[in-house]
Amino acid sequence: MNYDLIVIGSGPGGYVAAIRAAQLKMKVAVVEKAELGGICLNWGCIPTKSLLKSAQVFEYINHAADYGIKINGEATADFGSVIQRSRNVAEGMSKGISFLFRKNNIEHIKGFGRLAGKGQVEVTDAAGEKKTYSAKHIIVATGARSKELPGLKLDGKKIIGYREAMSLPVQPRSMVIVGSGAIGSEFAYFYQTMGTQVTLVEMFPNIIPLEDEEVSKQLEKNFKKMKMKILTGSTVESADITGEMVRVNIKTPKGTETVEADIVFSAAGVTTNIEGIGLEEAGVKTEKGKVVVDDYYRTTAEGVYAIGDIVKGPALAHVASAEGILCVEKIAGLNPEPLDYNNIPSCIYTSPEVASCGMTEKQAAEGGYEIKVGKFPYTASGKASAAGARDGFVKIIFDAKYGEILGAHMIGANVTEMIAEIVVARKLETTAHEIIKSVHPHPTMSEAIMEAAAAAFGEVIHL
Repeated sequence: MNYDLIVIGSGPGGYVAAIRAAQLKMKVAVVEKAELGGICLNWGCIPTKSLLKSAQVFEYINHAADYGIKINGEATADFGSVIQRSRNVAEGMSKGISFLFRKNNIEHIKGFGRLAGKGQVEVTDAAGEKKTYSAKHIIVATGARSKELPGLKLDGKKIIGYREAMSLPVQPRSMVIVGSGAIGSEFAYFYQTMGTQVTLVEMFPNIIPLEDEEVSKQLEKNFKKMKMKILTGSTVESADITGEMVRVNIKTPKGTETVEADIVFSAAGVTTNIEGIGLEEAGVKTEKGKVVVDDYYRTTAEGVYAIGDIVKGPALAHVASAEGILCVEKIAGLNPEPLDYNNIPSCIYTSPEVASCGMTEKQAAEGGYEIKVGKFPYTASGKASAAGARDGFVKIIFDAKYGEILGAHMIGANVTEMIAEIVVARKLETTAHEIIKSVHPHPTMSEAIMEAAAAAFGEVIHL
């Protein structure tokens, strides 16, 4: 069958690209071997938020007395039910994608897709039968999987990746998590809150190493308050799985330390899914595990495009979606502007939450900018105090000369919802003065953005 566009992969890049193409009157098919929505929707972004919400509720109950609420008896977490709720949420969202496909007349071709010559996609179904489909344009959006570290071979039982981490049949008593990026930190918070003793191992000097150092230190402080063990500047040398417990040898700045745990969770990044899909045969160039593309996601092979985790830029769902829309609009003959990778928000859904956009203070200083930094702590926020969420702050870095926002870094309740204001402000080249003079509602957490901007220029009221 002939199509205008075939998309290989139905994650947040693939399915969004397909829907936008259908809106632009293209005949579209999506090849997907597993659940619609890909890893993000089924085994990543969405179900993890369900787990984190359960942990947050459990935390609330355990601290109910702080809010003047007395609970008779001990609150216990039903781990199996928590996991099941998460799976139900993912299943519901996947059905939602199926509905959107039907609504937009997008065909779902079930199976494993690979490039098979110019304008050709070969699909192998579950029974091993092969069928070839034709399209004028093909978008490869095959995403990524857990990275295997040397000495930490994933066996799915004692040494696991993110997929197993969110569907364990029994809650472990102890867990070593390797890597403190978004995935590692979110799971560390979840398991520690649920009662698992977590050891978080990070090779860099700070946890969440891509974030501003002040934010990192605040999150580490909160994690330690939860009795989580944190080992920074440390690497896992080996893991012995022969006994009942896993013996993990960790090289730390103070020497080698052995930690015993029920499970080791490898959360140290991802590896792209580019093997076995015919890229090389099709003439698609790759570098360092990524597909080489131009600003509109065209590969070195005519009619073949690539988006999402397999190309340059941060491996984030919202980035993949933006790339998919941009790519399809270019194919359709529209004139979209290339994506600004310097204005991509990053969110980590721990408690407190972390959100950022643009340069860190260190990056701005190293970039030669004359900067002004404004910081507003949640301890001075009426809404944060009322909510019992006084940990955190909003920090904004401005260009001193023009007042433009170079970057913003937040930690605290609701900051993942607040960061969008910064993204829009930077897109519109909004200055500090314009933010200060934009009346923010009171009492809200979002006031902290206005107050931080005011603090940078000596106009803050509530500090």
